[in-house]
Amino acid sequence: MALSYLTQPSIFFNISNVVRTLSVALCMGMLSACSQPTEPNASAEKNTQNDQSLDQIKKQGVFRVAVFADNPPFGYVDSAGKPQGFDIALAKRVTKDLLGDENKVEFVVTEAANRVEFLKSGKADAVFASFSVTPERKQVVDFAQPYLKAALGIVSPKAKTITDIQQLEGKTLIVNKGSTSDIYFTKNYPKINLLKFEQNTDAFNALKDGRGDAISQDSTYALAWAAENPTFTAGIQQIGNQDFIAPAVKKGNSQLLDWLNTEIPSLQKTGEIQKIYDQTLKPVYGGTVDAQVFLDVTPK
Repeated sequence: MALSYLTQPSIFFNISNVVRTLSVALCMGMLSACSQPTEPNASAEKNTQNDQSLDQIKKQGVFRVAVFADNPPFGYVDSAGKPQGFDIALAKRVTKDLLGDENKVEFVVTEAANRVEFLKSGKADAVFASFSVTPERKQVVDFAQPYLKAALGIVSPKAKTITDIQQLEGKTLIVNKGSTSDIYFTKNYPKINLLKFEQNTDAFNALKDGRGDAISQDSTYALAWAAENPTFTAGIQQIGNQDFIAPAVKKGNSQLLDWLNTEIPSLQKTGEIQKIYDQTLKPVYGGTVDAQVFLDVTPK
């Protein structure tokens, strides 16, 4: 689905109310589906306890994907209340190849700290939510082949630009709870005070309000947000390890994992992921960023 940024003044609008509305709508839809009468038999009980296999997803005709609703331009809700962004478009394309119709995807709104739990509890079949592959996360979920590459970026006010990580010692850095930034700075920079938020909207509002000296996000998002907010700048565009962003499934769901491990490389080879980038990310980055900085996921 093509997305035009020119019809909106900014994709980084305050979406808290829209997110809550979408979350309620999704929950109502899920409750409605759960309320359908079923035969209480051993097979149904087994399916409830186990993760959704590929065959079960095809039989039910719905692919439940956990996404962000406040992480533009990757996963967000537009002014009309519709999910948009790179992760959204990719999930829709994957659903089309899986079930024959991109509209058979069911988006489940998540926050960074809930991504693993949503898979464990069966609330989602897969996560497409800027999920960086880390050794710790690989212990609790299974990651498919990556579709993006990113490091961490740091955004600060232009009037007080942070250009070196040492400038943050004794100061406050805003991060999302459970994010790669949270893990990285907790482990490597104990002298930096971390102010943690569940939602991106709250985190960036804290930066705008001056409650923190800077904010750390995946570089993909940090560069996009800075481009949309001219009084701020990504003074540090790359820090930490190069991370790969990939879909994740419940640990042990090998059938769905194997399918995704074929699907993602196929979309890369045919140019579909490049097309999604051109539709959703290129309008934000413009000509300032080489697409291959993010799309080249070949291990170095």
